[in-house]
Amino acid sequence: MLDLIKYIVEQFAEKKDEAEYLVEEKDNSIVVTVLLAESDMGKVIGKQGKIAKALRTLVKAFTPRDSKKYVVEIKEKN
Repeated sequence: MLDLIKYIVEQFAEKKDEAEYLVEEKDNSIVVTVLLAESDMGKVIGKQGKIAKALRTLVKAFTPRDSKKYVVEIKEKN
């Protein structure tokens, strides 16, 4: 699933090398935090969050029924 998230983010981000992906497993979910440069935040999130919403929809669709739920968070890198 991480490969799918990386592929989609890299299509929109200009500074692909600076993107970081943190994976944290919780009780019944897997949280994937995407850390981006400030200049890439708007490009990856999209107008009114449409790209981010589409990314989350794709991840949800590709997640098998009996596996843990994936949560995608997009944050600015400090």
